[in-house]
Amino acid sequence: MPPITATIITFNEEDRIVECLASLSCCDQVIVVDSGSTDRTRDLAKAKGARVVERPWEGYSKQKNFAAEQARNDWVLSIDADERLSIELADEIVKWKKGDSSARAFSMPRRVFYLGRWIKHSGWYPDRKVRLYDRRFCRWEGDFVHESMKVDENVGAFKGDLFHFPYRDWNDHVARIDRYTKLASKGARAEGRRGNPAKLLLAPPLAFIKSFFLHAGFLDGWRGLAIAYMGARYVFEKEFRILR
Repeated sequence: MPPITATIITFNEEDRIVECLASLSCCDQVIVVDSGSTDRTRDLAKAKGARVVERPWEGYSKQKNFAAEQARNDWVLSIDADERLSIELADEIVKWKKGDSSARAFSMPRRVFYLGRWIKHSGWYPDRKVRLYDRRFCRWEGDFVHESMKVDENVGAFKGDLFHFPYRDWNDHVARIDRYTKLASKGARAEGRRGNPAKLLLAPPLAFIKSFFLHAGFLDGWRGLAIAYMGARYVFEKEFRILR
């Protein structure tokens, strides 16, 4: 039965950290790496039995790799404060711990709760993510936004959902786009990419069409329309910032 350490990176997550921690009963240790929260995030995490480590923010991948290095176990479950393990996923992990597998990492479908409803289309589901992994064979990569897991061995697959509550409200979504596009444009420029006026004009509507039509966002109703608009807005802001 391989023990698992759950790792969470945080910054001002007092309204979400408790529910996240409550979903981690299948884990044997929980580590929270906090980058200077000014609210009660650290105190709440400690009260729930998590080991809390403070570390200045150096980027998503570096923060998550640091968290994995602090674990006393090689198997790590990386989860964000705005995510929860579903009961089905937690049960699957417990069953896996009692069995045998040659996989060095496992992916899981992530289901998003957006503006009051679970999203089933729009390219947001199943949105599989590799989150349970053996740190001896896997590592987070990516310096700015959209960090990803590099896996040197085969990846298994769970069926249970990882629940995701990414935005507190519409304004939070807008603010997140502003923050992420700044990071993404910084990363693009660091890689030597130059702005492209044609991409600025064409990529946003294509992003909308892909989300709303090709990924059946229209089946998500007005929320699907909102998701498609926000996706196009993200692309526009990113390309605009790269261009200027």
